[in-house]
Amino acid sequence: MSTANFVFAPPATPALPLIGTAARFPVHRIFCVGRNYHAHALEMGNPVDKATMKPFYFTKSPSALVDSGATVPYPCGTANYHYEMELIVAIGAHGFRLAEADAPRMIFGYAAGLDLTRRDLQLVAREQGRPWDLGKDFEKSAVCAPILPVGDLGVLTGGAITLQVNGETKQSADLSQLIWNIPELLADLSKFYHLEPGDIIYTGTPEGVGPVKPGDRISGHIDGVGDVALNVGQAE
Repeated sequence: MSTANFVFAPPATPALPLIGTAARFPVHRIFCVGRNYHAHALEMGNPVDKATMKPFYFTKSPSALVDSGATVPYPCGTANYHYEMELIVAIGAHGFRLAEADAPRMIFGYAAGLDLTRRDLQLVAREQGRPWDLGKDFEKSAVCAPILPVGDLGVLTGGAITLQVNGETKQSADLSQLIWNIPELLADLSKFYHLEPGDIIYTGTPEGVGPVKPGDRISGHIDGVGDVALNVGQAE
């Protein structure tokens, strides 16, 4: 459709770089999994019992995406800006009401990412029983490194996941510690959404989340997947 049919030019489709090609991965939706490592759930005051509980999710707008290596301004409205290091699963197929065995065909690739959080706003919303949008879904809050096509990796079941702030290790865990693993997440999420090519899923963060300030540099690593980095700039 010509842009002449719109009252203003529509925004460009958000897209992420791919490792090994100049092509980019167009992003459709961003799903995030909450409390998917036991130690992080405990540090947030909400222990998880997998036997009696189900995964839960929140979303971020695709416009929240920012490439790894960027400098982003310290966000407005917060005095407690947190990092959360995560494995991202990029979806490359259609899927609805999936069986866990269908997970491999759904995975286009993986990336290292940061789910940035206005923690003070999130906690106020949580205490008042309100949505987390102000704490989670804001500009430049979804950092993603280039996507590594799945190739021979298959479904990841382990690998170190770490994060440093100014060279000091803050988060250190293993993907094997995910409460709900990748097949379980894809099967569960597909009960509520028709998963589509271009969807990405932030699979949860380990313990050790904490605040950063202007001038800090965040760097993260996932074995076999890649690295992510972000510089925190001055507030606007």
